[in-house]
Amino acid sequence: MNLRELYLKRRNQFWGEVVPYFGYVIQSGVAFVFLFLLIVFAAWYTSFIMNLPPDLPIRWIMLAVLAPLVINSSVRTYLRPADTVFLLPQEARMSRYFVQGWIRGVIYKIIGLMIALMILWPLYVRSDAAAKPLLLTIVVLAGLKLLASYGSWREQEMVSRSMAACFRCLRWGVVALALAAWLWQPAGRGLIFIALIGLTYAAAAAYPVRHLVPWERLIAVERRQASRVMQILSWFVNVPQLEQRVHARKWLSSWGKGVPWRKDAAYRYLLIKSLARSDMLGILMRVGVLGTFLVWISRDSLVGTVVYLASLMIVGLQLSSLRKMHRESFWLHVYPLPEGTRRLNEAYLLFRVQLLWALVMWLPMLASVAAAPGLTLGTAVAGFALVWMFRHAALRRDRREDEDED
Repeated sequence: MNLRELYLKRRNQFWGEVVPYFGYVIQSGVAFVFLFLLIVFAAWYTSFIMNLPPDLPIRWIMLAVLAPLVINSSVRTYLRPADTVFLLPQEARMSRYFVQGWIRGVIYKIIGLMIALMILWPLYVRSDAAAKPLLLTIVVLAGLKLLASYGSWREQEMVSRSMAACFRCLRWGVVALALAAWLWQPAGRGLIFIALIGLTYAAAAAYPVRHLVPWERLIAVERRQASRVMQILSWFVNVPQLEQRVHARKWLSSWGKGVPWRKDAAYRYLLIKSLARSDMLGILMRVGVLGTFLVWISRDSLVGTVVYLASLMIVGLQLSSLRKMHRESFWLHVYPLPEGTRRLNEAYLLFRVQLLWALVMWLPMLASVAAAPGLTLGTAVAGFALVWMFRHAALRRDRREDEDED
């Protein structure tokens, strides 16, 4: 069996099923919105560079933006549950299969990392008097990305999950320290530190006992990655829903206890628990933190309002996928809900969650209420109007679906 051809065949098959949906995504207007946001960001960024604050913590900004991009690593393997039987005889040769996914994943992520660096570079060289050379910075970031990708793959292979969790924390610490050393220390000293800590980490990662091929783990990771692609596409068009990853999140276990113990509120309880344990909540939290930070640094201008509304729109699009999470659930047919309560509960919960995010991301605008009260209050009104439009659009879509079913 030619394992390289098998990998390419599966890769082409997956994207062959996904690419046709891109036409519906473009028809939804997302391309126009993205282009508009890109123009607005370019105008704001140019203005910001021309009027830099003297105390801008550029090194901390570089570290906060680049470190996650360097550290986060994943490999698309396109493995399937049946492979534990049919590919098991090829286990000793599976490195030929995986190496293609690893190389492609690293290349694509390095390209994204370089794009982020090019965006930050004008800000960096104008703010840091001791800025490092661009070419040398590219080499350092690419090297750290290779190190992080190597460590991530080693973590997947480790037999002990507690050991893998420890090495995951170690990977974040090592790469963050190496990047901080490059930003804060002279070039020569920083390179020596990066080389020493990188070699030490690579040697340590090779020590724990590993599976030759961690079949079950890689299949589960591939299932989650495919689900994320489908989840994004589900914002714009109906797509087959794959299995969702479930997180324990004990700190949110009490969320939902205030829901009335009635049949008409049962589906709201299910949605609350689903949101609390899904990947979606993590995405919402990251969008909220990033949106709040961007609103804070641009709160004195109209750009802050645009950033606020764009972040709120992303939150609304994310929440819309929650409506499809249990659409084909078997248990909802076994235990039927009162007619009409399902969609009313969806609209009720999504409206409240998006409104909460709207309030949180608007709070930084209060710092400018004295200088620009009209802008601050107008942004709040625009945010509430956008949340209400999402709710109205969802209810109208539900009525249209009911009419189509009739």
